[in-house]
Amino acid sequence: MTDRTVLFEARANVALITLNRPASLNAFTRTMHHDLWAALDRAEADPAIRACVITGAGRGFCAGADLADFDFTPGPDMVQRADPGPVIDQAFNPTTRRLQSLRMPCIAAVNGVAAGAGASLAMACDIAIAAPTASFIQAFSKIGLVPDAGGSWLLVERLGLARALALAMTGDKLPAPQAKEWGMIWDVAEDPLASALALAERLATMPTTALVATRALLQGASTRSLSAHLDVERDTQSAMGATHDYIEGVTAFLEKRAARFTGK
Repeated sequence: MTDRTVLFEARANVALITLNRPASLNAFTRTMHHDLWAALDRAEADPAIRACVITGAGRGFCAGADLADFDFTPGPDMVQRADPGPVIDQAFNPTTRRLQSLRMPCIAAVNGVAAGAGASLAMACDIAIAAPTASFIQAFSKIGLVPDAGGSWLLVERLGLARALALAMTGDKLPAPQAKEWGMIWDVAEDPLASALALAERLATMPTTALVATRALLQGASTRSLSAHLDVERDTQSAMGATHDYIEGVTAFLEKRAARFTGK
């Protein structure tokens, strides 16, 4: 297992997914994206798993793209070979879309630096918990690029335009405590993996379908007017009214007992 770029472990109803290239701070290669997708497929295919946690092996969470994957060999077609567009289109964007459309909640346990697309990866998860020593770096401007993997959208959504612009332009490090204060992440914990797993275990006992529908509602809120959003909210609520967990939740409330949600 240790030679795989992504590790998978099922812990009862929680999937623990570990980015496993510690020598390169878990920087992404194309292979690593495919391995991550396979891990996410495995989690989604197991009906017992109702939440997942993503973390990094070693001292970093994820350093973004592994630049060694790009071909800068001198030659007349170097610009075409070194073009980051194809790997964004074929690897990073699909990864962000997968995380934002998982059938279960996903928590990032940010154990160390999250740089470039690594910061985007953490923000693409539903919830992020970071170590006090972790940091988030928009490293793109240092190599003449722009935030990617959803970073330019997620930064503005989480931090507002002023802070997003300053971080993206300067490439300055944002320490985890300040990232929490500014709203980039949910929490800071001495042991982010233990905290993320505990939260995942809690979410895994909750009405999964409603949690995922909540994600979709909140993601789309900024793209609609209030009037349009009220209609989407109504239709989503009506769909939730047909679920097992809605009936169970109300019945348990009326019977003054703990609800037994199944995620359906």
